[in-house]
Amino acid sequence: MSLLEFSVENVRSLQRAALTLHPGHNLIWGSNASGKTSLLEAVFLLGRGRSFRTRSSERLIRHGEPHLRVFGRLASEPPTPIGIEVSRKDGTVAKVGGAFVSSLAELSRAFAVQVIEPGVHKLIEEGGQRRRRWLDWAVFHVEPNFIDVWSRYARALKQRNTALRISPDQASAWDPEVVRLGEQIAQLRRDFMVRLKPYWEEISRELSDLEVELYFSQGWAADTSLAQALAASRDRDIARGITHAGAHRADIVVRLDKGLARETLSRGQQKLIAAAMTLAQLNLIRDLTGTIPTLLLDDPAAELDRSRLARFVAQVRRLQCQLIVTSLTPETSLFGQPDTVFHVEQGELR
Repeated sequence: MSLLEFSVENVRSLQRAALTLHPGHNLIWGSNASGKTSLLEAVFLLGRGRSFRTRSSERLIRHGEPHLRVFGRLASEPPTPIGIEVSRKDGTVAKVGGAFVSSLAELSRAFAVQVIEPGVHKLIEEGGQRRRRWLDWAVFHVEPNFIDVWSRYARALKQRNTALRISPDQASAWDPEVVRLGEQIAQLRRDFMVRLKPYWEEISRELSDLEVELYFSQGWAADTSLAQALAASRDRDIARGITHAGAHRADIVVRLDKGLARETLSRGQQKLIAAAMTLAQLNLIRDLTGTIPTLLLDDPAAELDRSRLARFVAQVRRLQCQLIVTSLTPETSLFGQPDTVFHVEQGELR
């Protein structure tokens, strides 16, 4: 479901701005530090309840202001209103269809949005948290009950960790729930990765010419059950007050020639592999569910040579999704003639 229009208030340098978007190609251009990426952050916040640049939504609030607001309308009949407010005092609240949501995941259910930006290489370079988030967002769209299973697992895990610190003898009471839900999560993730494989192999070869492989690591040893893993790590869990085995420790291991890709790939190659992961994910979601997410592209030409940029552009155009693209100039024609063009300068939009 594409975004018809959105408005922002007090997001970073943007005091107020409003855009009417096209379901096709939207271009936002301006000089560095003009506010282009802040607009993309606002769109991402509307669909994810967080930024793609920082874990703290409060950091997005314009200096000296008490809150930020982002409001939009989604392409439905009639258009669906969606909005989020982040307050320094009261935290984050969101609405979909005029009703408050109990979980920010409901934003993602209403408005599917993904981003490829200059920091996308961190998906390869950094630890497993980013890759789990990448995986779980997609599994959520393919398996609607995933978010409920994950939420119940997170609650059980929190109770187990609290018991480990306060009353270790009681911690094992939570093991059956952690095991049951953790193994469900692992199976849903594993099934998704099996489905993703042909998409990944095609797109990664096209973009990078590298034989990079993705391996799903469930969060405990593959040859043991989660119950056995919890029992084996019990002493260490008690000593540190946290649970060391489980679905919360899962990862996608990215390998090249049997070594970790992050240890051998250049920054540009890492960006291509991360972009391929995202594009493969979006293609699979489209084919399985009919959902075509809005794709945000922040300075897509950065660190890509002409040949690889052309391949990347071809893969993006195949998606036929709503694009919101930033550029330093209005003349860019990477994805064809834009349907709408916006100019932002010093936090003001034209």
